[in-house]
Amino acid sequence: MPLRFDCYYSLSSPWAYFAGPRLQDIARRHHATVTLKPYDFQKVVPVTGGVPLRTRPQPRQDYHAVELDRWRQYLGMPLNLKPRFYPPTDNIAPGHTVIAAEQAGEDAMLLSHAILRALWSEERDISDPDIRRAICNECGLNGDRLINAETTDAVTSAYKTYTDEAVTHGIFGAPTYRFNGTLFWGQDRLDFLDRALAVAAPAATG
Repeated sequence: MPLRFDCYYSLSSPWAYFAGPRLQDIARRHHATVTLKPYDFQKVVPVTGGVPLRTRPQPRQDYHAVELDRWRQYLGMPLNLKPRFYPPTDNIAPGHTVIAAEQAGEDAMLLSHAILRALWSEERDISDPDIRRAICNECGLNGDRLINAETTDAVTSAYKTYTDEAVTHGIFGAPTYRFNGTLFWGQDRLDFLDRALAVAAPAATG
C-alpha cells in the first residue's frame, strides 16, 4: 500500500507557509499521498489546549515574532512579520478553496502554499474571493470553478469533518501531521515525519 498521511492546519498559519516546500519534497521522495485537512483553528484549540497567538501574554507574542524572523532567514523564505491582512477576516473560506481543489483532483498543495504566500509575503487579502480566484488562476487552476465549489455541501461537510477529527485526535496546533496514528506538531518536526516515512517505506512496498 502507498504511504499516506494527513496535514491538519490553518490557512493563516505562518508555520504552514514555512512548511510548504519541504512538505511537498517529503511527499515526493516517499511517493506518499498527503491529504490536506484545513480545520477551524479557533474552534479546536480551546478544546484541545492550544493557545491562539492573540490571547498569549505579550512576552510570548514577542518571542513568536523572533522565531518567525529566525525561520524566514534560515529557510530563505520572504515573510512579513506583520502582514497587512493578518489575521484574515475570513479564515474558513480559504480552507474551503483548498478542499475544493483537492476534491477536484487538482494540485491542492500548490494552491495551499500560494494562498499562504499571498497572506504572509505578498500583502494580499485571502479573505476576498476575488483574490482567491486570482490565486487559483495563477496556479493554472480554474478559479471560477473552485470559488463556486467553496459553498457546496461536499466541501463544507469535509471542513466540518476535519475540524471534528482535529478534536478527536487531540490536535492543538497548526500544522500538525498525522501518520500511522502518530502526531508530528509543527514545521520544525518535519524531519521526524520524514524519518517515520522512511522507516515505513519498506513495509509499504514489501
